[in-house]
Amino acid sequence: MSQTTSVSQLLDVQPTDWAFQALQSLIERYRCIQGYPDGTFRGDRAITRYEFAAGLNTCLERINEQITSAGDLISRDDLTALEQLQREFAAELATLQGRVENLEMRSAQLESQQFSPTAVLGGEAIFALTGGTGGDPPGEGDNNLVFSYLARVGVVASFTGRDRLRLELSSGNFSDRGFASPESFNTDMALLSYQGGFGDRVVLDKLEYRFAVTDRAVVTLRPVGFSLSSVLTANSGYFDAGRGALSRFAEASPILKIGSLDAGAGVDWLLSDRVRLQAAYGTRNSSSLIEGGGIAGADHSAAGIQLLLKPTNNAIAGLTYVNAYAKDGRLDTFTGSFLADTGGFMDEPAQINAIGGSLQWRFHPNLTFGTWGAWMFTNSTVSDASATTTTYLFSLGYSDPFGRPGDLLALLVGQPPKLVDGTNLFLGEDPDTSIHFETFYRWRVSDRISITPGIMFITNPEHNANKEDIFIGTIRTTFRF
Repeated sequence: MSQTTSVSQLLDVQPTDWAFQALQSLIERYRCIQGYPDGTFRGDRAITRYEFAAGLNTCLERINEQITSAGDLISRDDLTALEQLQREFAAELATLQGRVENLEMRSAQLESQQFSPTAVLGGEAIFALTGGTGGDPPGEGDNNLVFSYLARVGVVASFTGRDRLRLELSSGNFSDRGFASPESFNTDMALLSYQGGFGDRVVLDKLEYRFAVTDRAVVTLRPVGFSLSSVLTANSGYFDAGRGALSRFAEASPILKIGSLDAGAGVDWLLSDRVRLQAAYGTRNSSSLIEGGGIAGADHSAAGIQLLLKPTNNAIAGLTYVNAYAKDGRLDTFTGSFLADTGGFMDEPAQINAIGGSLQWRFHPNLTFGTWGAWMFTNSTVSDASATTTTYLFSLGYSDPFGRPGDLLALLVGQPPKLVDGTNLFLGEDPDTSIHFETFYRWRVSDRISITPGIMFITNPEHNANKEDIFIGTIRTTFRF
């Protein structure tokens, strides 16, 4: 990618990260830090002395340029620190100079033979051993111990240094909803975050192209594998199938899953260092022109806009609004009760308006509080039928417990989407309230391997006190390459 000019360009760096201010100074003051071609910084991996020396050499060159043009802008403390680093890493810097000269001669030939000189191949494999008990009813309680996997391989390339092409192939052995199937617990509340309905088939799961229109605005086009969260930041520390929450519900706000979309586009605009505006639009079955559909004739569509604020260096707050259309009146978030997701089985064309809020606050170097909530209002366009759905979650994350960098102990508690009010609905409202409890410990074995044991406890499944509580335990192992 081209020279990074703002820390906000690094997709995996958040203001709550412990090294955020240091990165911000190196990037915005000296401009001597670059991200990877996929727009990430990968700050959780270890580096060698040679890699550190390479970064140091870049900073030295930038500071020399600044001294030449305006020496009074460089502090005496900075110069003293750099002199000490130069002495300590003198051998590595000399070795790198020889390597650079050799690499420059070889790179021209290699680049001429490549589809893109910045193409990067990477992937992730998730293996999990999961078991559960309870849930009979709403399901049949078939809760045998299950071994599952999700494998993803992707290619990221850049053509101009200010764009990113991403292609991802996925496969997994979930085929009939897993623990959410009627034979097991028969509720979407039991869906796992790393669960995909691939049935051991290899499918094109994501196809995305991003490009910068200015230094502060990025456009995203995703014809395959789109959701509103492809553009609107989830503002959740657990939105990662391999390293985050164990359940589909707890990973991020269901408001970003409305419509179960498959194609869309959006823009991410950094208005200032503390204000970010994002907008996205997507559709489902957009190739089929269905009477009464939304824009472009899709039977499901959703447009979302989100304002992200950074009131302090340790907190991010978000406000989200979604306007959607559903031919059958369904939310299709697949995170809550059947009544909530189907709008009380309204089964009529409907307009959906939803508003949500989110917050991440690192109030201590190792403790992060998170929360999100949403209200979703569904109104039929052909009758006076209506449905109101709510959801919320609170989380607390303890990073680097026991002095182990990269480890995470998390507790998440929330209410899956619940139909709380309705008019002229075929099946009515949810009678009771279900609470989702989830805790896990992510053990970082190495830069590329993590093991996460965790449990989920769901009271009153389907928001019905007559249903048996559900307990799910799992051990998830994630390999990244």
